Amino acid sequence: MNSIINKTLIVVVMATTLQSCFVAKEYSRPELEETEHLYRTYNLPQDSLSMADVSWKDMFTDQYLKQYIEEGLQNNLDIRVAIQQMAAAEAYMKQGKAGYLPTLGVNAQVSHQELSENSQFGGLFSSLDQYELSGSLSWEADIWGKIRSTKRAGEASYLQSVAAHQAVKTQLVSSIATVYYQLLALDAQLEITEKTIATRDSSVSTIKELKNAGNVTQVAVDQNIAQYNNARALKVELETAIFKTENTLSLLLGRSAVVIERSTLDSQQLEADIKLGVPTTLLRNRPDVMAAEYGLINAFEMTNVARSEFYPSLTLTASGGFQSLELDELLSANSLFANIIGGLAQPIFNKRAIKTQHEVAVAQQEQAFLSFKKALLTAGNEVSNALFDYNAETEKFEYREKEVEALRNAESNSEELLKNGYATYLDLLTARQNALSAELNLIDNKLNQLLSIVNLYKALGGGWK
Repeated sequence: MNSIINKTLIVVVMATTLQSCFVAKEYSRPELEETEHLYRTYNLPQDSLSMADVSWKDMFTDQYLKQYIEEGLQNNLDIRVAIQQMAAAEAYMKQGKAGYLPTLGVNAQVSHQELSENSQFGGLFSSLDQYELSGSLSWEADIWGKIRSTKRAGEASYLQSVAAHQAVKTQLVSSIATVYYQLLALDAQLEITEKTIATRDSSVSTIKELKNAGNVTQVAVDQNIAQYNNARALKVELETAIFKTENTLSLLLGRSAVVIERSTLDSQQLEADIKLGVPTTLLRNRPDVMAAEYGLINAFEMTNVARSEFYPSLTLTASGGFQSLELDELLSANSLFANIIGGLAQPIFNKRAIKTQHEVAVAQQEQAFLSFKKALLTAGNEVSNALFDYNAETEKFEYREKEVEALRNAESNSEELLKNGYATYLDLLTARQNALSAELNLIDNKLNQLLSIVNLYKALGGGWK
């Protein structure tokens, strides 16, 4: 027994010594020249801070919206699916960490054998009973870093699922804010349309009086009635859009469709401090970019695992316990047995399986690298587009306000001139239609201003913190 223990210690020491002989490479983030030129803007940011570092609770000031975002993060079905994916990835990560531990099993066995009289021992025994209570242990030394790389690959896979969960949160915060602001814009357009209907209803009465006085023809009356009904049809369209938008927001919140309580578009004060941060901040703020890099790390470590398969593996196997022909003698000292095997296995020819596995791992690592690069370039592109949209919508707003003011004056003047016989009804109809379109466009412009900030916040990776 002592000799077995001594041999076991020798094998363990040898295995531990060989563990320093790693062939596994260390991961380092690849250098991408495009990183410094991700943002297409004349004013390249120098500040390391980014608006993505701001919590959504501080980013949005509308209390209804904050309440809905909080509810969505708790109940949204996509969020709950992502959480379960994290739980599964965490289980695999724990399994990878246990790779250093030995495999241990116990066995209790009773066997009964009826012997042939003509067999070797048949003349001595007619039957044979044997009892066994034993344990077995198997342990592989991580000589080439295969177990370590498998462990790191599992950790990267788990972190990738965490980043995916964060990406879902970013998308959800952006979607809830977008749909909420769209709902407010529809409310504002409905309010203007209802005022327009009331005005045009009054105008129909006025134009009929002008016809009775001989100042206009029946065509003018018919045109005014048509314009009045056009506004009423627009109201129905807006009410339908509001109904469907409320349902969309309810779905994002993970609940049955209900009427959504909300404030007004004019009360929104989303004046964010626009800070892009240097392009490299996307590597720590954009969840999809982080997930892509963790995917690259996972592929890198799995390439290490595939490379280690070319080298011999050292396995220590031991078993021992009690074995006896008599049950009452099973636990005696004379029933003890033990054996230990230290094996070094070197693959030589296995139908090209190891080489194929390595080639596939290298190809998958290159795919993961290209996906990481694409995710980073896509992020920079989205930031550039969102920033340009914000600047464009801000500039357009001033022009839209002046357009609405001018067309309102034109409508008022056309109506007055028509009453005094200095303008035609066509001038009035055109002025009214243009004024309504301009007012609706102004609301769209306000909406686009809000959405451009939301999109920029999302593009920079905000919303999950």
